[in-house]
Amino acid sequence: MGSVTEAIRETIDYLMAKGEKVGLVAVHLYRPFSAKHFLAALPKSAKRIAVLDRTKEPGANGEPLYLDVKDILYTQENAPLVVGGRYGLGSKDTTPAQILAVYENLAMNEPKNQFNIGIEDDVTFTSLPKKEEVAVGGEGMFEAKFYGLGADGTVGANKNSVKIIGDNTNKYCQAYFSYDSKKSGGFTCSHLRFGDNAIRSTYLVNTPNFVACHVQAYLRMYDVTRGLQENGTFLLNTVWNEEELAKNLPNKVKRYFAQKNITVYYINATQIAQEIGLGNRTNTILQSAFFRITGVIPVELAVEQMKKFIVKSYGKKGQDIVDKNNAAVDRGGEYKQLAIDPAWANLADDAAIENNDPAFINNVVRPINAQDGDLLPVSAFKGIEDGTWYAGTAKYEKRGVAAFVPVWNADNCIQCNKCAYVCPHACIRPFVLDDQEAAGLNADMIEMKAPAAMKGMKFRMQVGVMDCLGCGNCVDVCPGNPKLGGPALKMVSLESQLAEAANWDYCVENVKSKQDLVDINANVKNSQFATPLFEFSGACSGCGETPYVKLLSQLFGDRQIIANATGCSSIYSGSVPSTPYTTNEKGQGPAWANSLFEDFCEFGMGMELANEKMKARLTDLMTKGQSCDCCSDELKALFAEWIANQNDAAKTKELAAQIMPAVKACDCDICKQIDSLSGYLIKRSQWIIGGDGASYDIGYGGLDHVIASGKDVNILVLDTEVYSNTGGQSSKATPVGAIAKFAAAGKRVRKKDLGMIATTYGYVYVAQIAMGADQAQCLKAIREAEAYPGPSLVIAYAPCINHGLKKGMGKAQEEQENAVKCGYWHLWRYNPALEAEGKNPFSLDSKEPNWEGFKDFLKGEVRYASVMKQYPAEAEELFQAAEDNAKWRYNSYKRMEKQWSND
Repeated sequence: MGSVTEAIRETIDYLMAKGEKVGLVAVHLYRPFSAKHFLAALPKSAKRIAVLDRTKEPGANGEPLYLDVKDILYTQENAPLVVGGRYGLGSKDTTPAQILAVYENLAMNEPKNQFNIGIEDDVTFTSLPKKEEVAVGGEGMFEAKFYGLGADGTVGANKNSVKIIGDNTNKYCQAYFSYDSKKSGGFTCSHLRFGDNAIRSTYLVNTPNFVACHVQAYLRMYDVTRGLQENGTFLLNTVWNEEELAKNLPNKVKRYFAQKNITVYYINATQIAQEIGLGNRTNTILQSAFFRITGVIPVELAVEQMKKFIVKSYGKKGQDIVDKNNAAVDRGGEYKQLAIDPAWANLADDAAIENNDPAFINNVVRPINAQDGDLLPVSAFKGIEDGTWYAGTAKYEKRGVAAFVPVWNADNCIQCNKCAYVCPHACIRPFVLDDQEAAGLNADMIEMKAPAAMKGMKFRMQVGVMDCLGCGNCVDVCPGNPKLGGPALKMVSLESQLAEAANWDYCVENVKSKQDLVDINANVKNSQFATPLFEFSGACSGCGETPYVKLLSQLFGDRQIIANATGCSSIYSGSVPSTPYTTNEKGQGPAWANSLFEDFCEFGMGMELANEKMKARLTDLMTKGQSCDCCSDELKALFAEWIANQNDAAKTKELAAQIMPAVKACDCDICKQIDSLSGYLIKRSQWIIGGDGASYDIGYGGLDHVIASGKDVNILVLDTEVYSNTGGQSSKATPVGAIAKFAAAGKRVRKKDLGMIATTYGYVYVAQIAMGADQAQCLKAIREAEAYPGPSLVIAYAPCINHGLKKGMGKAQEEQENAVKCGYWHLWRYNPALEAEGKNPFSLDSKEPNWEGFKDFLKGEVRYASVMKQYPAEAEELFQAAEDNAKWRYNSYKRMEKQWSND
């Protein structure tokens, strides 16, 4: 209550300047509600009142505040007319334009009652008409919007800009930063206000004087000019020159520039950042350009202050980073002005691109992805009122936000499929084409060499350039053919590879999966012939977590059930409108649901208990079917075979295909019930996925309870060693010496060994894996865990953007390899099934570490290197403690291996 009052005050000032007689009564204390004080505050001249509630109470005669105001005025002489309305539902902003609509409604002969603002209700027609946004900040107000890419530094630079202006002028400042649910590489928008008077705006910037678009692709993805005031300024980061800009700018954008007399500047900050050595960090260059173009403070002062903040922001990362950012400040003046052709004012919109995508994608998903979700009418959600969302919507995004993408050299390819195995976003895939499929593709292909079932077919490693985030991990792991110059992949500019989008579409839409021709569990190469059923998630570029999740979907996705903890993995796995979990050609795919930190394992076990109950019902029905006169002998035999093999995934797939037609053909009541439970015929693969924060900390009690239960569930722990989703706080998985939030001077206690704790039960399958260190061991452990008829726990090392890899997240797989080589992380498996066979259940899969490289490994990550910078006297002690702990763990594994061998 009351969150709208400042926006109303702004609107009142705007209307009173036009001679309108309007006012506001702000309620500061609701219960106990004082009639005396309310009546004292209400002007005697008030004729009409609109009461705004930020709540919706279906079934009531009105919302709470509205009913109380009506009650107070009921017995008053000459009481004003009272109507009620709702604002801010669905966390929507309430803007002056919406308040103007409220006052206009009050002025009508018969004002609408029980109305909504901020929502276009075209189902029950309760909403007030939408009005165009107006600038109500008054004289001296400067508003700016900056469209950026997650992790490009835009937000950080704008935070510094606000501080610079606030500290060096008498201006009032306000900043708000909005993001989509994606991680690095996602959409960000910075909303900045500077004014000579107090700023009361409680909503995003809708009428900017200045707009900066830091990502060229956004010109067609978002309405970046919306609300830009007449005579305003626009800055674009682009690789195009003036001629190319005039040719490639969308007509809608060009028309806006011409009609609103916008001054347009452009700069190739991407190229400048590459030349300086800042990679994709264009933020400082564009921040410098902003100060130079707008002149909100003297340029010399701005440059001085920016360089001061650079030391503060990046000093911990070393002088080299400081020097590069100082160079970026100096080169921020390399912008040019675009000549606006007056004829653009009459341009028609570009022709709409026709597609055959589902109506839901075009009418709901795309507007939300374009940041226009608040503009959708209520009718858009007919049929999904319960929150149901369709699978596989992420594949329609085609963000195209990578500056560089991989290109495949067919001559150098050895068909190992390692690149596809490690891709965090499933956007590089091996396609195997028969003659008919190959005939329709005009692109390089090579003969399939192996396996034998595919011999004679064509092979192509296809890149989805519009889905790629440009991390480069695929290039990093590609061995290629040494005799022909090495890797078959290299990174090139996205602009040079746009034609590959059509080849990707052809392969995805026209090339059938050949995974049934091989055993996808056999080896790394074969696993990648399986269609990923987890694709194009909103995870960071180079994410260390998603390759594991993707691999699970390839191996078990057609029968997989997932209980996901809240955290990074839940955000990139299921944030509206993007659903990366999808289905195969048969319409089969993972069923996914999200629970909280503290109960995700119990949530997953509940799914398994429900599954067991339904399978028990099937068993009971099939047992009764043995004495049914209607069921054929063949069907009874199938029933008996299913009962005996119900926990064998491959066998249940085979039997389900035979049972279903026979059951549908039989008219008995038993078969009708079996038909209704057909979704349980195939053995389900129950997975529980969470990060180290959920698994080691908050949800550990539940995890322990679930593995102790003995139930056939599989738990995947994505171990980033910090709480990744909430900003990198320390967890019990954080090793000694690492800097994290709440461990600012480096953590002082040893990392919890979750895997060893789990082995003490003796009946839990446990493995520690690191894909980049040993791809085969990773595949083997996951396969064994799923096949084990009891609880399994797989702990996967996952480099994270919070680690601050000095080489960048494009080296995430290499970082895993180095972590194992130096002894920072160890690979092992504990399989109780082997003990039952009289074999050693414990296998230490990583080789004797090269301990000499341990401290160098630590220094390659900012989370450790920062300790050296800030606490040099303690760093050596902490790093030695980290090494000693790693050696202690390794020796304990060696002892365990030896103990079992001796036994």
